[in-house]
Amino acid sequence: MRIDKLLWFLRFARSRTVAQSMVLAGHIRLNGKRIDKAHQAVAAGDVLTLPLPRRVLVVEVLALPVRRGPATEAQSCYRVLDEAGANP
Repeated sequence: MRIDKLLWFLRFARSRTVAQSMVLAGHIRLNGKRIDKAHQAVAAGDVLTLPLPRRVLVVEVLALPVRRGPATEAQSCYRVLDEAGANP
């Protein structure tokens, strides 16, 4: 699955265009490597580092979603490994 579509399906971006912009900015890491192409393939088991507006989130993709569903459905597709900058 393309990373821009995955970010949109998992609700880390409000639209696919915003997801593409996040990737093209070069701030997202896939398995520790910086990516800058919106068509980069992502699979289950991959680790994403996402710079969100108020925190940096490290997640493992558990399953690839088939649609952009409710937040609870999206959250079941990934596991948070580390949340840097989170308030204790």
